[in-house]
Amino acid sequence: MNITLEAEEFWEAFCDHNMDLNKEELYYDVWQFLDGARGCDRLASLCLAGIKTATSSLYETFELDEMKVPEEGDYSIILDSDEVPLFILKDTKVEIKKFSEIDADFAGKEGEGDQTLEGWQKIHRKEFEKKAEEYGIAFSDDTLILCEEFEVVFQ
Repeated sequence: MNITLEAEEFWEAFCDHNMDLNKEELYYDVWQFLDGARGCDRLASLCLAGIKTATSSLYETFELDEMKVPEEGDYSIILDSDEVPLFILKDTKVEIKKFSEIDADFAGKEGEGDQTLEGWQKIHRKEFEKKAEEYGIAFSDDTLILCEEFEVVFQ
């Protein structure tokens, strides 16, 4: 996603508020939760409420899109469905796991549905199968998933 002027200004405000950070050494990305307009805003609101503290993605798509794989300590400016910056997340833990290795603890941190492992698997299997099909890759229980845990650090 292209960094908008609004996102750049939001990042500058965050850095000005956190003067102890060396912004030249920090990495940040700009994105929105991908679940349609209503879903995008709903997932963002779950983050702001402290319910959603994790997210997951198909690991292979980062390489296919030639994107940097997030690392612990990276920041993300989260946009709403109108691409307006809402808040900044900081990755506190990043792991790559097989779909079948995702546990109930992580599923609960995703904050979606009933917050159970079974609910997470049902929602994300469908989501990941659709995404894999878009990329022309196979999806199975052995597919690698990027698991990010985060905290909201600025809004």
